Amino acid sequence: MLGDMTGIGPEISAKLLAGDKFKSAARVAVIGDARVLELGCKDARVNVKWKTYPGVEAIDWTRDEVPLIDLGNIDPAVIKRREVSAASGKLAGETLKTMIDLALEGRLDGICFAPLNKAALHRGGWKYHDEHQMFAALTRHAGFFGEMNVIEQFSTFRVTSHVALREAINLITPERITAAIGLADATLRATGIERPRIAVAALNPHGGESGLFGDEEIRIIKPTVERARTTGINCSGPVPSDAIFLKALKGEYDGVVMMYHDQGQIATKLLGFNQGVTVTAGLKTVFTTPAHGTAFDIVGEGRADPGALEHALRIAAKMAAARLH
Repeated sequence: MLGDMTGIGPEISAKLLAGDKFKSAARVAVIGDARVLELGCKDARVNVKWKTYPGVEAIDWTRDEVPLIDLGNIDPAVIKRREVSAASGKLAGETLKTMIDLALEGRLDGICFAPLNKAALHRGGWKYHDEHQMFAALTRHAGFFGEMNVIEQFSTFRVTSHVALREAINLITPERITAAIGLADATLRATGIERPRIAVAALNPHGGESGLFGDEEIRIIKPTVERARTTGINCSGPVPSDAIFLKALKGEYDGVVMMYHDQGQIATKLLGFNQGVTVTAGLKTVFTTPAHGTAFDIVGEGRADPGALEHALRIAAKMAAARLH
């Protein structure tokens, strides 16, 4: 999916599709509007050969052209770029819903999408805090799910995500921590790690200093981690958040469970901004996307890096393949 057309999504999609490297990952079909792909080619200064098809089942996979299911639903000429657009957000959401319906019908194995804009989706009528909640609703998911951020060195998971920090503190419960640890273990196994090493972050400075700076580590986090270990999950913690990423960077952990959003995002974006991938973990459909945003400041300049999109595509293919076997 080409992303929100007001941003760099079309450009990085065109750059990825102009090469052949993506073909080794999966059978890739573009679902969107041909005019947006043309716009991406113009932004990227590349040529992409594609062939339109009426549906996924009609695709001739022996041909060299990129297969495109042209929805004909987005006219770039009438939507202003480099800014949040309710019209573009509405159409991006409609395109994603089309793809989700195809996935639920078994006609797609996974969905990889170029960057969206949360504010545009919301203004366009998709009234969710983020795309992850939107995906959960559209796939009729029941139960815990969460955002997984992947960089080369490790992956992060969250007990709480897109909520105010004051609210996040109240949401840190044994039940949510248990669910986040379980999600981390299951998702990392799906990426091919046989027995993931998972660290659980502390909430307070210095891990609370034995209760001096807060006792959530003593009352909530440590007992929950210990119970998770009894179920066979290879987890440890709470580890002070000023040390946990140094340990992960040295290869001590495969995954880190964070208590709140920025506790993990700052580290992963610093370490792998142009390679980081966001996965919506725990749903029946695979969803991946670059961890960066729509980058309005460089739209149309031809210098957006497609590296994270390629990484997202490969992770989606790997996770989808694991589900098929």
